Amino acid sequence: MSQLTIVANITARADKIELVKAELLKLIDVTRAEEGCINYDLHQDNANPAHFMFYENWQSRELWQAHMGNQHLADYVAATEGAVVEFVLNEMTVIG
Repeated sequence: MSQLTIVANITARADKIELVKAELLKLIDVTRAEEGCINYDLHQDNANPAHFMFYENWQSRELWQAHMGNQHLADYVAATEGAVVEFVLNEMTVIG
């Protein structure tokens, strides 16, 4: 198994920043308790508060994919429908 790094960039609508932030914060503890989660850290851009970034490390892509199918992520998607302008996810591998 090779470790997988995920960088997820989420941009909220200007009038929905606090909603999106609150829903993202709900994901942290439950995700950190999942099998395979090494770290799951949420950041907010200092210059653009509508921009959030998750930096995640997982023991394997398979365990990350299991995470992606969990109910708490489906609940987040439902709660933030129409509030997110952009979502960009990068799967990355440490090379140095």
